[in-house]
Amino acid sequence: MPSPSVPLPADVVRGFLDDVRSGARPDRADRYLAPRVEARQGPPGAVRAVVRRTPGQYAGHVREMLRAVGPWDFEVTGVVDTGPEVEATWRQAGTVAAGPDRGRRVVEHGRAGYTVRDGRITGYWIDVREETVHERTGPPVPEVLRYAAFSADPRGGNPAGVVLHAGGMTAGEMLATAADVGFSETAFLVPRGDGRFAVRYFSPRAEVSFCGHATIASAVAHAERSGPGRLLYETPAGLVGVVTSRTDGAWQATLTSVPPRTVPLDPADRGDLLTALGWSEADLDPDLPARVAYAGAWHPVLAAATRQRLADLEYDPAALGELMARCDWTTVALVWREDATTFHARNPFPPGGVVEDPATGAAAAALGGYLREQGLVPLPARLTVLQGADMGRPSRLTVDVPAHPDAGVRVTGNAVALPARGAWQEES
Repeated sequence: MPSPSVPLPADVVRGFLDDVRSGARPDRADRYLAPRVEARQGPPGAVRAVVRRTPGQYAGHVREMLRAVGPWDFEVTGVVDTGPEVEATWRQAGTVAAGPDRGRRVVEHGRAGYTVRDGRITGYWIDVREETVHERTGPPVPEVLRYAAFSADPRGGNPAGVVLHAGGMTAGEMLATAADVGFSETAFLVPRGDGRFAVRYFSPRAEVSFCGHATIASAVAHAERSGPGRLLYETPAGLVGVVTSRTDGAWQATLTSVPPRTVPLDPADRGDLLTALGWSEADLDPDLPARVAYAGAWHPVLAAATRQRLADLEYDPAALGELMARCDWTTVALVWREDATTFHARNPFPPGGVVEDPATGAAAAALGGYLREQGLVPLPARLTVLQGADMGRPSRLTVDVPAHPDAGVRVTGNAVALPARGAWQEES
């Protein structure tokens, strides 16, 4: 029996839903949440992704939803303590406040199971289903597709939003759409004809110059509708060629990056980076020197000395996010070299509003350029980058590094359409 001073688990969950999840008092998140909470997206047995947040980060997430959707009506429809966890259901009704869906009335039906210890929520799974009450008036809303890149299985890979016909959308509408999708990036394509597209990439918080996994996802989405072939993307980072094909029923795409390059990692930035990650100099592999690498976006490359060091990733999101914004880094490429051509990778991405990417094509291309420039692989080289396993979304990226020092790096991977949106949207 819990002590009289510790509230019952069901009361903790109901208070959290009424105060925080409702949007009424997000600043009270620390009254109900443990210092670090693990959230699993999707119902039991079908978890799609894992996100870890502090109470402050969860409060910020609720505020972002309020900005995107506006105030909503929130009703808790059930709270039941089953013993192992507290299951809760709710109904949320609101009107999209910005972006191409502005004015659309939606109702979300939420279901979650919460683990409560010592009066604090320590983890939960969540599944949200959305229905439209009435359609917005005005110009048609571009269709938003959802794909997982660098996997042939929707349970793996990195989810990306895709808008194949984004002509007429403003940057603000693209940003609002990306925030609504909730994945680390969404690609917006404007057809130019003859397989050429103007492409922009947005995280839920900002535009990024290039995104590899959204490139692979959007190319496969296009190929499924128009057939395989060669495409040319006009991205903010430069021209990126893409080739799509289908083998044994699985679609794949190969992108060729802009010419990669690296620069030294400033000693002060290196120290701040290690501090934010909770790493020390002894945790690094001396055979793979730290650099900042570019193949469309900038990524500091740090090589761990052991697989365990890479697996044990607990960083300071605020400190790392501030450092990355100051240095204009998109993700941090953390790698461990298994053998001459096999690398395991993890990529923290706090500027994008997610803990880390399950697969990062831009960073894989930058890694290939870094290895070539530093003379760390025989050329030409074919590398395998394994990513996402530590967060439950295994991904495989094939990286071809040409011998010519100015040639772009090729990154290949599968992509697959995701199931209905409810199981995949950002946890509420």
